[in-house]
Amino acid sequence: MLATMPRDGRLESTLAMLADPYRYISSQCRRLGTEAFEARIMLQPTICFSGAQAAAVFYDTDRFRRATAAPEPVRATLFGKVTVQNLDADAHRVRKAMFVDVLNAAAVQSLVQHTSREWHAALSGGTAQPLYELTHCVLTRAVCRWAGVPLSREEAPRRQGQLVALFDDAARNVASHFRARTARGQAERWLAGVIDNVRAGRYTPPADSVLAAVARHRDADGQAMPSHVAAAELLNVLRPVVAVSVYIVFVAHALAMHPACTRRLADGDRRFKLAFVQEIRRHYPFFPAVVARATRDFEWNGLRIERGRRALLDLYGTNHDPRTWDMPERFDPARFLDRALGPFDLVPQGGADVRTHHRCPGEDVTTALMSLFTDHLLRSEVIPGDTELDWRRLPALPRGRILVKARAGIRQAGLADLGMGAA
Repeated sequence: MLATMPRDGRLESTLAMLADPYRYISSQCRRLGTEAFEARIMLQPTICFSGAQAAAVFYDTDRFRRATAAPEPVRATLFGKVTVQNLDADAHRVRKAMFVDVLNAAAVQSLVQHTSREWHAALSGGTAQPLYELTHCVLTRAVCRWAGVPLSREEAPRRQGQLVALFDDAARNVASHFRARTARGQAERWLAGVIDNVRAGRYTPPADSVLAAVARHRDADGQAMPSHVAAAELLNVLRPVVAVSVYIVFVAHALAMHPACTRRLADGDRRFKLAFVQEIRRHYPFFPAVVARATRDFEWNGLRIERGRRALLDLYGTNHDPRTWDMPERFDPARFLDRALGPFDLVPQGGADVRTHHRCPGEDVTTALMSLFTDHLLRSEVIPGDTELDWRRLPALPRGRILVKARAGIRQAGLADLGMGAA
């Protein structure tokens, strides 16, 4: 006998979710004693899932699809309306393969090298600078150079502002959301022009660059992507790299809050550094939830899911599920030293297999850049402000600015220090 789907109890739950976007779903699951419940969010009945078992069903492509699932405000700012996040089946598989191929290990190492050089240049002045804003500048310049996208010094601040707006302004308030919509239009027009120049032979990027790969890509139908689609997909490489700035702030926050970890990292324990990075990705809030729609009626855990029903998977709550993580609210990198991760245990950037499902193909980029900045921040003077996190902000950040400056007499980490050799 099927159980009745637990319900939030509110007529409309959008405001409740916006008031606590990272913890709303998991708190309701605990209150209701369930892994799934129904709520009315953005005027639509929505099934809210939390936990590794729920993630496994959410990523079952026979039960859920992504096309038309994301609300229009999300597609108009963060992802784009014609991109891989909105595709399914062969269309998704072929488009996704392009991203997996361009984000190979050698490419990730090259991006790290470009980023390290930009960091050295940005920190050379010796004055304290806001870390979040500084990493926007560093990562924008590094990712464009690495991707083969031409970017002059004069143009860089404008393009940086557009890239940052896509993730930093998309969901904070109404005014910022419309700034993000405007920024997406401007950025897509800019990159569509770059794609047109490549295809017309007016600009030749390096053959192994992201820009070259996107410009020549053929979709499942054998056709090249239209310029505006190619531009949106190129943004899906540039934007997430700049968004790693959020995680870099969390690296600095964790170093300030956990001095025992800082001491161990300073001793050069590379295995512990990877565990430290993974624990930041698990512990800190990054992206609250992902969305899909049921492709058919089905039963799960005694509950009935109707065809066409929108579903949200709670990423933050899944990363803090006590059924998967011992003492989940404790920051403890050691939990990753001897742990074999399942495909749905750690899901800050999605779950399941990266090639065939909607898992972010840039996780290796994220962890590599976080590792790089762990080394750089250990060699810098980090000045934390108010360390309390603003949980209502999307993305969440400390309430006070974290400042950083070069530490007198301390050399910043070079490529040899990072175990990467010369460029």
